[in-house]
Amino acid sequence: MSKEILINVTPQETRVAILENGMLHDLYIERSRSRGLVGNVYKGKVVRVLPGMEAAFVDIGLEKAAFLHVSDVADKSKNFTETVHIGQVMRDGQEILVQVLKDQLGSKGARLTTNITIPSRYLVFMPNADNIGVSSRIEKEEDRERLKNILLEQEDRIKEAGYILRTAAEVADKEAIASDIKYLNRLWDNINNSSEIKAGNAVHKDLPLFLRVLRDMVDETLDVIRVDSRETFLAMLEFAEKYVPEVAGFIEHYPGERPIFDLHGVEDEIQKGLERKVQLKSGGYLIIDQTEAMTTVDVNTGAFVGSRNLEETIFKTNLEAAQGIARQLRLRNLGGIVILDFIDMSEEEHKRQVMRALEKALEKDHARTSISEVSSLGLVEMTRKRTRESLEHVLCGSCPTCEGRGSIKTAETICYEIFREILREARQFDAKELLVLAAQDVVDLLVDEESGSLAELEGFIGIPIRFQVESLFTQEQYDVVIL
Repeated sequence: MSKEILINVTPQETRVAILENGMLHDLYIERSRSRGLVGNVYKGKVVRVLPGMEAAFVDIGLEKAAFLHVSDVADKSKNFTETVHIGQVMRDGQEILVQVLKDQLGSKGARLTTNITIPSRYLVFMPNADNIGVSSRIEKEEDRERLKNILLEQEDRIKEAGYILRTAAEVADKEAIASDIKYLNRLWDNINNSSEIKAGNAVHKDLPLFLRVLRDMVDETLDVIRVDSRETFLAMLEFAEKYVPEVAGFIEHYPGERPIFDLHGVEDEIQKGLERKVQLKSGGYLIIDQTEAMTTVDVNTGAFVGSRNLEETIFKTNLEAAQGIARQLRLRNLGGIVILDFIDMSEEEHKRQVMRALEKALEKDHARTSISEVSSLGLVEMTRKRTRESLEHVLCGSCPTCEGRGSIKTAETICYEIFREILREARQFDAKELLVLAAQDVVDLLVDEESGSLAELEGFIGIPIRFQVESLFTQEQYDVVIL
């Protein structure tokens, strides 16, 4: 598998596209006005302790108070088998160091933790823990033991703190890990010496997106990192030479006149990522609906008719859909509960193969996923960890006409509502004439197809009715004015 990382930089926005075998799989967007907060460390102030929820609200300088659950409160003095209540570890007005786990999502405030983690290229430093772990993606036991021993031998390692060796550490030597530890120590000293900083202010902010690429998104499959900004290219090169020298050779500046995302078809893929219908190569398609509670994915055969029999056609469509679903979850950054409605299969072996294909496709996903077996209704339930807004929520807002419903009342429905309102007004007020203000389509229907009904209504109430097109009205808006 080949992997390319494309970085498009403008003063207002940085976009990172990750291409695997030439296809867009991940998209990260960071805007200067609304940078993500995940990973930032703040000096917070507890504004309210809620024993009934075993949680507290903490002011970290945002519009909404952030949420801190008792399970995210670090306390080395407590045994992990003991039940800890929020009132034992938090009190109103208390100042604490907290880290953002999840950005503000919709109406929900940010999610916090006191289990602070500071990542570097090869390590994750955990000042409030005391264990040493190794990434589960490093599978060879001898590599895991070797890396643990290298870490334990480091003199600069803070003994009472915890460390996790990241996947990238698999190829790291003793010097590289030692360098990372020194970097993390300096960083933690700066964070820990924050007594002068007032509550509600940031103590440490995570790296900007284009530098996080070098820290978090580089692996052995990487072919190239292309960036279209000279200034950003030089900043990345400087950072790489200082902290991740093995990555410096992969960074290239793209000087072309044609936009880098257009050149690789990324812009088209972003547009497709906002559409409800996703076409599969075979002719089948997915229907993806994102709601507040969950995301649903429906699989259909579409134009794919197969060549042998119905069961084989369904099986092939579902196999292809499994790949497409895994890709769309990453591209759209869909999180929370996801319900997959594959086409019903009668053979148990086919069901198992589709599930294996889905699990294999999701192995490349950086977000943690959990998949259930096929239910009695033929549905697959899964969850995907959500830490930031989905692509749709980042790029789109609610429609002002339908207010996010996805549908509006027909012109015919509005006509009949107007008739009822006219009757109501005629009975309630002594009017000489009525003026109806409505959208063009509604007025056209009233004076054309509904003209007979309108004449009957005028005869019934004995009041003339006039119509006027209001260009600023949406189809659902109207007004009946008494003259």
